[in-house]
Amino acid sequence: MRRRNIRVQVWLNREEREKLQASAKKSGLSGETYLRTLINGFVPKELPPANYHAMMRELHAIGNNLNQIAAKANATGHIDRAIFQDEANRLRQVVLDIRAAVTSPQKLE
Repeated sequence: MRRRNIRVQVWLNREEREKLQASAKKSGLSGETYLRTLINGFVPKELPPANYHAMMRELHAIGNNLNQIAAKANATGHIDRAIFQDEANRLRQVVLDIRAAVTSPQKLE
C-alpha cells in the first residue's frame, strides 16, 4: 500500500509552474517532493557544486595529514616544517577553490 494515498491537485499559471520546476531542479528534487518539503516546514537547498564531494574528500585528507603531523610532533617534540608548510599551503588552496566554486557567479547559459 502507498504511504501517500491522498491526491491533491493544484492549479498553477505558467509562471508559477516554471518557478516550481526551476526551484525543484536546482534542489535536485521532483516537483512533488519539493512541495512536500515546503509543506513540512523546510526550504530545500540547492545542490552543491558538481565538485563538492571531491573538495570535501580533499579537506578530509588534509585534516588527516595535519592530525598525523600533530601526533608525530607531540610524540617526538619536533615538527617537520616542510611537510607542515606543504599541508598548510594545500589547505589554503582548497579553501580558495571551495570559495570560488560556491560564491563565484556563474555565467548564464
